[in-house]
Amino acid sequence: MKQSFFEIKENTPLTASVYKMVLAGDTSAITAPGQFVNVKLDGLFLRRPISVCDAGEGELTLLYKVVGRGTEQMSQMTSGKLDVLTGLGNGYDLSLAGDHPVFIGGGVGVPPMYMPVKMLCARGKEVSVILGFNTKDEVFYEEEFRALGAHVTVTTVDGSYGTKGFVTDALKDVDYTYFYTCGPEPMLKAVYRASQTSGQFSFEERMGCGFGACMGCSCKTVTGNKRICKEGPVLTKEDIIWEK
Repeated sequence: MKQSFFEIKENTPLTASVYKMVLAGDTSAITAPGQFVNVKLDGLFLRRPISVCDAGEGELTLLYKVVGRGTEQMSQMTSGKLDVLTGLGNGYDLSLAGDHPVFIGGGVGVPPMYMPVKMLCARGKEVSVILGFNTKDEVFYEEEFRALGAHVTVTTVDGSYGTKGFVTDALKDVDYTYFYTCGPEPMLKAVYRASQTSGQFSFEERMGCGFGACMGCSCKTVTGNKRICKEGPVLTKEDIIWEK
C-alpha cells in the first residue's frame, strides 16, 4: 500500500452514470491486475474504493459509477490533485488462465477486467470477454476490449443491444480454459453455478479502511475468514462459501 497524490488529467462521462478518470502519479504500488485504490475526498470521512481499470508508468485509469455523494463529487472534478492509496487487494492470478480464458464483467464489474485482458492478449492468449448490462444505454468499453484483440460479447437484459439475456446465457457458447469475473453478487452466484472450470471472483464490498485494519469486510471461506480488502477482493471458486 502506498499513499500518493495524483493529478487529474481527464474526467469524462462514458454513459449517463459511468465516468472515466485518468490520473497522473506514482503507480509503482500497483503490482497485479484486479487491485483497487482508495480515494480521499474533501468533506467525507471514509475513502472511496475504486477498482483499477488500467495502470502504466505514471498513469492510472479509473472507471466509476455515480451512486452516492462521493462518486458524485468525483464526477464534478476537472482538475486538481487527489489523495489516493494504491496497491490495495490481492488482484488476479493470471498464471492459471490457460490458452483460452474468458472474462465476465457485469456493470461496474467491467473496469477491472480491462488490465488483465490487456496483459493476456499481449502474451498471445485467445481471450474472450463477456460484458453484461441491463440496457443499451449502459454499455461501455466494448470497443476498447475489441481493440486489445479480445473476442467480445455484450449482453443486455432487455435485449436492446447485443445478446438478450444474462452473461451466463453467453457463457454457455464460449469454449474456455479458465474464467475471471467481477460484478454484482447475483451475477457472481449465477457464474459460479454455470461455470465448467475453476476461476476467480472479484467481490464488491462496503469497506471502512480498505487495508485490513477494521475487519469490517470479513467473509467466511473454506480456508477461514478473509477480509475482502486485504486477502481479497479476488477469491478462487474453490474457496467461496455462499451465504444463504
